[in-house]
Amino acid sequence: MAGKIVADTLETGAGADIATSHVVNGTAKFWVNFNGTGTPATNDSHNQSSLTDNGTGDFTHSYTSSMGNVNYFSVGQGYYNTGGNSALIQWTLKNATGGLASYLLTSSIRVDVVYLDANQNRTNYDYTGNWGSVTGDLA
Repeated sequence: MAGKIVADTLETGAGADIATSHVVNGTAKFWVNFNGTGTPATNDSHNQSSLTDNGTGDFTHSYTSSMGNVNYFSVGQGYYNTGGNSALIQWTLKNATGGLASYLLTSSIRVDVVYLDANQNRTNYDYTGNWGSVTGDLA
């Protein structure tokens, strides 16, 4: 028989109660730390079933548990440091035809990892340090 716990608040020892709706609705439903170089590999993750390399700086992250709808929020970043040069990079949503449009599915998210230079030129790269997360409702 499956168990069930019903509560509307969590009581902490420090006297600060936390609404369970905040715990359920206000936490990341997916996050990933991955190396995009060579054969991309996940260093650590939550709710990721697979990582697919679609090309340079182009990755699909499939969810173990699907999102409830496509109205979720995603954010990501990356970092590299080579030969004394370093840059903060950007995670952008990608559509199926390769443009920069929303490509959110309930089962996965496809993203570009890009570097923007001082002139706003955008170049895809495979970096070692990449992080991303999704916040929204699970199915």
